[in-house]
Amino acid sequence: MNKDNSQQCQDDAADLPTNLAIIMRGLPGSGKSHWVEQFIAAYPSEVAQQIKRNGYCSTDALFIKQGQYQFNLNLLSEYHQRNLTLFIQALSNRQPVVICDNTNMARWEFMAYDAAAKALGYQVRHVLIGDPADPEHQALCAQRNQHGVSLRQIQLMAKKFESF
Repeated sequence: MNKDNSQQCQDDAADLPTNLAIIMRGLPGSGKSHWVEQFIAAYPSEVAQQIKRNGYCSTDALFIKQGQYQFNLNLLSEYHQRNLTLFIQALSNRQPVVICDNTNMARWEFMAYDAAAKALGYQVRHVLIGDPADPEHQALCAQRNQHGVSLRQIQLMAKKFESF
């Protein structure tokens, strides 16, 4: 992320109201988690820690065992459901900022997050990182994703991307 994007995250964090739900979108390796880290870091330390503990929901985080990312395709569906449950619990507990950090390439993948947040009175902001249709972006994502997702898999995911 360049300096301008980092500054934008800081400006966004300072200006955004409470009762904010952020739904991240983008290919693996696009920089979603990095954007979230920058956004959270722009808050005062105590608030940032609260968001990390109680308002940051990532399916990837559920695959971390003893500090290591251990993807298991057999658990993916269950972990996506768990992540949605954690997101709804955070909303129900009135966390000021709740973040869904998943790929969310197709609308059906984030519809429940969006609907739950709106039903509980949250402002919803969708943040797309990169252009999934751009072949150069796809290649970059394949190089830097930390989950072993191949360029071919990323290209297939990109074809399923639904814009608004």
